[in-house]
Order: sequence, then structure tokens, then C-alpha cells
Amino acid sequence: MALTTSQQELFRFLEDRFACAQTCADCARVCAVRASLVDPGGSSEERELVRRKAIMCAEVCDATCRALAEQGDDEDESAVRIQLEWCRTVCLECAQMFDGQPGAEASADTCRACARACADFMAALR
Repeated sequence: MALTTSQQELFRFLEDRFACAQTCADCARVCAVRASLVDPGGSSEERELVRRKAIMCAEVCDATCRALAEQGDDEDESAVRIQLEWCRTVCLECAQMFDGQPGAEASADTCRACARACADFMAALR
């Protein structure tokens, strides 16, 4: 059975949404772990800033994942776009912060992947 164009678009949309939600969940886990592993060698102010940013990123990613999983037909597309843009922005900020932390390269990469997934899904919304 061949899929119609609209069915293919719907499948692609759902795949993009799932990929974005999965990447957000991965990022939330990485940031939560990273918050507990902040390098003790830096200043207490710097450690606290990194810890707070990682926790915020984890919470935003978790909220975005839940929003994408729970989105219904009556969901306002503009609200979804706002959530995705917020997540994208926080992930990029967190990645930049992780760039300055020893051993945090993989965490920064995960945050950037999440930001890309959010941007890709926003593009799919048109």
C-alpha cells in the first residue's frame, strides 16, 4: 500500500517530533549529570553558575519533551514554537558554558544536537 503525500508528511512530522523529544530527553539527562560533576577547581561562583545553567537546561528540555509528547490536536502551534525556541536557546547557552569545562565536550555536543533538533522540528512546522 502506497502512502499519500499527506500521510508521508504526517509520518515525517511525527518522526521529527519524536526525534526532537528524544534528543531533549537525552540532553536533560546529560545536563542533570553534568550539574553534579561541575569541576571543583573553578571559583565557587563559576561552579554555581554552571550548575544552575545545567539544571535549567535539564528542566527546559524535560518540559519540551513533555510538551511534544502530550501535544494534542487543540495545541496552539505558536505555543509549541515558543517552547522549541526557548529550548534551542537554553541548549546553545548551556553548550557554550560547557565548552569552558574540562571533560564536558560530550555534554556540549549533546546540547548542540538538541538545539539542532528543536530548530529542525520548528522548520517542519512551517
